[in-house]
Amino acid sequence: MQTERQIQIIEESIKLIALKGIQGFTIKNLSKAIGISEPAIYRHFESKTAILVAILDSFKEMAGMMSSLPFDEEQPAVEKIAFIFFRMLDVFTEQPTIIPIVFAEEIFKNDNMLKEKINEIQNLNLQKIETIIEQGQEAGNVRQDIDKSSLAIIFLGSFRLLIKRWDLNNYNFDLKEEGTKLVNSFKLIL
Repeated sequence: MQTERQIQIIEESIKLIALKGIQGFTIKNLSKAIGISEPAIYRHFESKTAILVAILDSFKEMAGMMSSLPFDEEQPAVEKIAFIFFRMLDVFTEQPTIIPIVFAEEIFKNDNMLKEKINEIQNLNLQKIETIIEQGQEAGNVRQDIDKSSLAIIFLGSFRLLIKRWDLNNYNFDLKEEGTKLVNSFKLIL
């Protein structure tokens, strides 16, 4: 269980990374943003990497919650996927500062622990979508001429591009409106 101060450090770290990039994420900048000394931060986290691990663990927990959502077995696969998609759009709309971290695999590739955390999160999301697609294929409401992995990658890749576009364009379009268009297109593909 994290302390209030650890939660504050994590939240400020996310904001700092969103504002200044990973290069601007230093303990010095973080201590200024929070208004505490650098040694005070080290009392809660042993290193900058430990803070990043805590951030990624919170994202993994969120991905796990999304993966464990209960669905009505009779509900078509596309509706299940759309539900997950719209819940994730809600999360990103409410907390756009998490986007640079959630989609920052290339930043973490030189640190095996961080790379492994990112990989775990991606695999949780991919497995959930693949499972839903497979169930839809077995039920006959998802096309069977394209394998579940390819369909899941098409969906998740499109989702990622939409979110990154929104972020890079300073949130200057309606993410939910564009997301709805994407889901409707995905319905046609399935």
